[in-house]
Amino acid sequence: MPLCCRNSACTYSRFMLRFVVANRCVTNNLLQTKCKPAMMLPIKMVFGLIAVALTLAACSPLRAINALTPASTYIKTADVPYGARPRQKLDVYTPAGTKSPAPVVVFFYGGSWNSGERPDYEFAAEALASRGMVAILPDYRLYPEVRYPDFLIDSAQAVSWAAKEASRYGGDPKRLFVMGHSAGAYNAAMVALDKRWLGQFGMAPEILRGWIGLAGPYNFLPIQNPDVKPVFFHPNTPPESQPVNHVAKSAPPALLIAPQSDDLVNPARNTGRLAQVLRENDVPVTEIYFDRVNHITLVGSLSRPLRHFAPTLDAITRFVEKESAQAKDPA
Repeated sequence: MPLCCRNSACTYSRFMLRFVVANRCVTNNLLQTKCKPAMMLPIKMVFGLIAVALTLAACSPLRAINALTPASTYIKTADVPYGARPRQKLDVYTPAGTKSPAPVVVFFYGGSWNSGERPDYEFAAEALASRGMVAILPDYRLYPEVRYPDFLIDSAQAVSWAAKEASRYGGDPKRLFVMGHSAGAYNAAMVALDKRWLGQFGMAPEILRGWIGLAGPYNFLPIQNPDVKPVFFHPNTPPESQPVNHVAKSAPPALLIAPQSDDLVNPARNTGRLAQVLRENDVPVTEIYFDRVNHITLVGSLSRPLRHFAPTLDAITRFVEKESAQAKDPA
């Protein structure tokens, strides 16, 4: 754990999150606290307290959420190499007590392609494992070590590893999904839509039963974010870098979820436009917008402390179950 996570700020942030959860009457395996209706906090105050708590945990905000995440729902296999480079490693979360091959979800985190590490998203893996899915969380190379498209090669390599090896961890490779949030949703979209990347590993997007994007950038030219510009060679960003330009009728089914309002990734321009193009090509797509979350708290709503803000996990579970059933019975 980083040094800053040993200090009082991180301890206080965990305390604040516990206070928020308790006073919203949320019960899980760690928090059995009940509260009276009179103690219910206004939703704006809840968001404010959570924001303060996560800001205080500046060493890695999501680890404050991970501190409230149980470990009883999964068996973790850590630091599995899917390639030869230092960041080409992944963690596998197998549902505890699973007796039959389970659907497999490869989850890519966000961070503008210049930050992020898989331990921060343990809460997301736990959420998926708690619903009976084998969750695979890869790291991938980031800027400035690499630029587009090298992180897509890593992403495809991780998915190809999952297709070959998931059965060793209780997974069913015939029910393979790719998922991501923000920049990670972009990676997931490109692996699912652009045949170039899985093709480098002798595979095609048809190996996927579906893909899931949370607040993803799929149609973002010209680039406005200064942190992202050098990643995609702005102002000479190639048009083929955009997922919206790779939709084909053979694309796997998609679940696209976004907040109603997002200051970082415009929902209409990205989620809405991609959903439209998918429909125009007769690709099954479910398009959902939630109004009580923002760009960051959308992925946070997978966690037990923040799950009451949006039924994100429920939507993902329904999608995976539906597409998995069709994989078992194509007729």
